[in-house]
Amino acid sequence: MKRASAFGDRPPSYVSKATLAAELDISESTVDDYVRRGILPRPIHLGGSVRWRWAQVQASLEPLNGAGQPNDPFMAGLKNVSPAA
Repeated sequence: MKRASAFGDRPPSYVSKATLAAELDISESTVDDYVRRGILPRPIHLGGSVRWRWAQVQASLEPLNGAGQPNDPFMAGLKNVSPAA
């Protein structure tokens, strides 16, 4: 069941791992992996809670442009390939 948002359409400023995973359509273990690999920012601790600042998550994903790691040489090389004749 979807929780009602207290902020209308505005995303929350700080999200839990479960919410972050759901928003990115990945598992919670993938969130941990992405943090270890530097794809996602490290979480912060608010009292007894672990949270991610949503603005930082968005900023960390922006350079990916939807495909692979930032500055991925393989993806850069694909941009230089001509379509097959």
